[in-house]
Amino acid sequence: MRPVGLVATASYLPARWMPAAEIAERSGIPEHILVDRFGLRGKHIAAPDEHVSDMAVTAATRLLEERDVDPASIDAVVYFGSTFKDYPVWHAAPHIAHRLGARNAFALELDYVSCGAPVMVRVVRDLLRAEPELHRILAVGACRESALLDYGRERTRFMLNFGDGAVAGLFEADTRRHEVLGAHMITDGSFSLDVKVPAGGSVEPASAASVAAQRHLLDVPDPASMKTRLDPVTIPAFIDVARVAVERSGASLADVSLLCALHMKRSIHDAIRTELGLPQERTVYLDDTGHMSGIDTLLGLDRAARSGLLDEGDLVLLLAAGTGYTWAAACVRW
Repeated sequence: MRPVGLVATASYLPARWMPAAEIAERSGIPEHILVDRFGLRGKHIAAPDEHVSDMAVTAATRLLEERDVDPASIDAVVYFGSTFKDYPVWHAAPHIAHRLGARNAFALELDYVSCGAPVMVRVVRDLLRAEPELHRILAVGACRESALLDYGRERTRFMLNFGDGAVAGLFEADTRRHEVLGAHMITDGSFSLDVKVPAGGSVEPASAASVAAQRHLLDVPDPASMKTRLDPVTIPAFIDVARVAVERSGASLADVSLLCALHMKRSIHDAIRTELGLPQERTVYLDDTGHMSGIDTLLGLDRAARSGLLDEGDLVLLLAAGTGYTWAAACVRW
């Protein structure tokens, strides 16, 4: 089988950092609760004129310049970030490819949410395996979902960790350098209507009334019901997708060297880490960025690689979940 490697990554975080103290002031939740329970020391906030395409281009440009990659050598540009983009009915990937000068690349949009990175890794791996004419794919993702929050809305308080940022990854075929291995996904569609922006689609078109009622922000119609149904299944689902992805990589959970998971509250993160048998120092926890839709896990990998946390041969587990509800995992052999 044709090997595929994740040969380079780069990331970008907006200049403005919103500390937990400011989030506490806006939400009414004590700062120590945000830090200790939410696992949130702060998060980055995009400038008013800084959109997902801008942040994705910045991260991708950093990668291309660091690796001295000619944009014309890229066969495909894949966008996998937040579905909240510059425009409501619009694909970001063609615009990003154009701005990067990737004139020979086709554009592909993966319309996922917080599980985006492991899903993207799987899709890109399979594209390069299946089509011998493809050799190099650039994946980009960005998030600006801090703009969708109402800090005073009690039923969406678990989303206060939503922040902004971007990441890029370069994949190449016929290399075992940072080889992409197994992946797995589980979806439970019974959660498909629990988290959404209620207005702006065909069910509830935009109107003066919908704007006045703040129906274009993220909402959870019945958080108690969602929690009751989700709590018993979420950690087992995380562990299940992790186990299958690792087994498809020819390994076991005991072989995992590093966990790069999406940002979640500390108790769930620690429970997953414990189930996987990993000490805290072998995990990346993004308490200074919060949750950035689908980009957390790849940004965590980029951070780990740049900090010297990875050794050759380490098995890295990318683990995420997104409302809908889909749990996803993918493995990379460093």
